[in-house]
Amino acid sequence: MFLLIIIIVLIVSFYFYNIRTFDYWKKRGVKYEKPILLFGTHKKKYLAKQSMSQLVEEMYWKFPNEKVVGGFKSTTPHLVIRDPELIKHVFTNDFTSFYRRGVNVHKKVVEPLKRHLFAIDGDLWRVVRQRLTPAFTSGKLKAMFPLIIDRVENLQARARAAARQNKTVNARDLMACFTTDFIGAVGFGIDSDSLNDDNSEFRKLGRKFFNMSYRDVIVLLLKDVFPELCKNLKDLVRIEKEMFALVNQIRKARNNAPSGRNDFIDLLLEYQKQGPMEAESIEMVNADGTPVRVSYEFDDDLLAAQVLVFYAAGFETSSSSTSFTLHQLAFNPEVQKKVQENIDSVLAKHNNKLSYEAVKEMTYLEWTFKEGMRMFPSLGHLMRMSTKKYTFKDIDLSIDEDILISIPVQAIQNDPKYWDKPEEFRPERFHPDNFTEVQKSVYFPFGEGPRMCIGSRLGLMQSLAGLAGTLSQFSVEPAPETVRHFEVEPKSHIVQTIKGGSLPLLFRERNNAL
Repeated sequence: MFLLIIIIVLIVSFYFYNIRTFDYWKKRGVKYEKPILLFGTHKKKYLAKQSMSQLVEEMYWKFPNEKVVGGFKSTTPHLVIRDPELIKHVFTNDFTSFYRRGVNVHKKVVEPLKRHLFAIDGDLWRVVRQRLTPAFTSGKLKAMFPLIIDRVENLQARARAAARQNKTVNARDLMACFTTDFIGAVGFGIDSDSLNDDNSEFRKLGRKFFNMSYRDVIVLLLKDVFPELCKNLKDLVRIEKEMFALVNQIRKARNNAPSGRNDFIDLLLEYQKQGPMEAESIEMVNADGTPVRVSYEFDDDLLAAQVLVFYAAGFETSSSSTSFTLHQLAFNPEVQKKVQENIDSVLAKHNNKLSYEAVKEMTYLEWTFKEGMRMFPSLGHLMRMSTKKYTFKDIDLSIDEDILISIPVQAIQNDPKYWDKPEEFRPERFHPDNFTEVQKSVYFPFGEGPRMCIGSRLGLMQSLAGLAGTLSQFSVEPAPETVRHFEVEPKSHIVQTIKGGSLPLLFRERNNAL
């Protein structure tokens, strides 16, 4: 009998603990999705039937007349912001109130590989961002370009072999191998040769990182429901051993010192030699109101985490965007012809050689790529979390600290309110005479504000080079099995992926290929 009473007390306690926040949006007059026990409004996400981007997009379209929409990530209040002006406050104007991303549920206990620039917050984010920024200057990017040329040639060779045998090519895998090889070269001095070996260790590591298991989904749910009890659970354990082994192998080969390759690992090793990272705090102030000066060691865990995010973000986002662009060009041959004319005319001025300067001149190609990122951004939503109590004065809405914020990138970049016939693939939207201020305020495939992607220019450079190298030699067409509108993988976590992982296309050699 006593045991039964204990069980009943525990069940009742859990119930009231779980629903304690469910009246949060009702009290504030915000329209919201009705939550359920344990899952909040994220049931489909936790059951791996819907990605977070799909969930946010669904909330966006369900409440078309609202500036904000409420929901619950388990017990955490979740706010989707639909209004461009309010989005601007979150990203830029009031950044100090929203600098957290909310990737790490627990503020103080963070697993080693989640100490990377995308996931960390506050002062640690600021000092790491400050130290890594010089790695992405124009001079550094230009110096990397010869490494792109070698990988473009491998890309062309693989596409040519398939074209001559009239074989269907999985454009998604082809571009993933290209970007993996490039990131391996510029990041770590590794010739991974993924273009000739789909099962290279470097390529397998990438697949493992983005393929979440059901165990990972359960861990994320437990960390959301019981952040204190589950703070030591890891959801990147699936790649932790391999990642640290890779970093240690490279460091050992270089005697823990820069090797002269000037790749990303060299830069990180150099930054370690510089000693503690220092910056003005965005979290703490002195008695006189001035920022506290903070300092952090660039330790081995921090270094390995930056290697992970450089690798993962570098190949996955670019390969997703470039393959989707090729997919759209296959179904829009008139646009493809304009892109090829742009590429051909620029290359003719540069001795038919692909170069950093030549890619910079391929304006129509860049518009085309940006249009692809508009229709299907790699990050279908962007995350923030309130760092303090905050009031959206425009709508007289006050929220507390630790409220999850979502910016619905996929939805807002395809909303006819801002884009004429958004379902049409039309690169001319990005002509300076057509790209309006309103559209600029709702276009952020690389994010916006101080937390905008630090590697956006590198990603743009490798993507345009890969597309230029491909389309200068080949035209792409739908294969018999190609579907016009693919499905998004519901188990996608942060980066959107395609269900089944395949974008089949036919590559045809051009008669006038340079």
